[in-house]
Amino acid sequence: MSRPTGRVLTLLELLQSGGTRTVAELADRLGVEGRTVRRYVDQLIDLDVPVESVRGRYGGYRLAPGYRLPPLMLSDDEALAVLLGLVVGRRAGLTTTERTANETASAKIRRVLPKHIARRLDTLLEALAFTDQPGDFDTPDAEVLLTIADAVRHRRPASIRYTDRDGRRSERTLHAYGIVAHSGRWYVTGEDARIGEDRTFRLDRIADARILPGSFETPVGPGPAQRVLSAFATAEYRHEVTLRIHGTVEQIRAHLPASVASLEEYAAVAGQDRATERWLRVELRVERLAWLPPVLASLDRPFVIERPDELRDLVIALADRLTSYARQA
Repeated sequence: MSRPTGRVLTLLELLQSGGTRTVAELADRLGVEGRTVRRYVDQLIDLDVPVESVRGRYGGYRLAPGYRLPPLMLSDDEALAVLLGLVVGRRAGLTTTERTANETASAKIRRVLPKHIARRLDTLLEALAFTDQPGDFDTPDAEVLLTIADAVRHRRPASIRYTDRDGRRSERTLHAYGIVAHSGRWYVTGEDARIGEDRTFRLDRIADARILPGSFETPVGPGPAQRVLSAFATAEYRHEVTLRIHGTVEQIRAHLPASVASLEEYAAVAGQDRATERWLRVELRVERLAWLPPVLASLDRPFVIERPDELRDLVIALADRLTSYARQA
């Protein structure tokens, strides 16, 4: 939704709250000049909203007595927040029996939304994936989120302005594969067309996004959620860790999820399933090693540290401390 349209809706909400609002008050709340407020009022009147002008020292604008707004008027941001809330709630199990209320609420919202907004929100929901149970998420720009979703659905390149974790700004052309909600943040994964490699970007660090001419083909292989998890597991960090752990995939993943570590079988055996104990190679890239010894201890499975030696020293030090604690009377 364009900014002027959003301000007109905000003006309507202010007037709906009751009483007479002065031009100066409305201009201050909307961040515009007085003549712009008058223009917005004229737009409401053109939409058959009965805005009355009150003359005098304390004059201004008010809604005609008895006027009732339609049951639902949402901006893009509001509609996005409501529908995403319903989706997250359904995934987290925060619904009533048979999810009836959740589904009917979504249907009602879609029916009253302008068609162009409803289409964009449906596009976003089609492009969205979760890596785990959703919790509290950061808030990316709604227009960026919807534009990227359009790019995903129609396989169109998108130009984005991005700021990385070191504060460096760049403009990139992205072939977006999907939008993923992971650990409280929104990400988009796709190919950085300039370098021809897959990248994962945080949506809250994208300042602007626009669709470009042309199209691209989404490569076969893992879905967007798995690509994001793999990107985190293989990101460049200070320490590269390689372990051998004897156990099942489930036992290891309970302590070292896919967003942290990658697993590889030493020798695959036909018919062997995830519940079969065997030696697995585990690789991690981490900034700090100190958190790993307690995790390895909590696994309660045989393990071998292949690298780095510093981790082996930390594990031995933890074992010595635990032994000394146990001997204390």
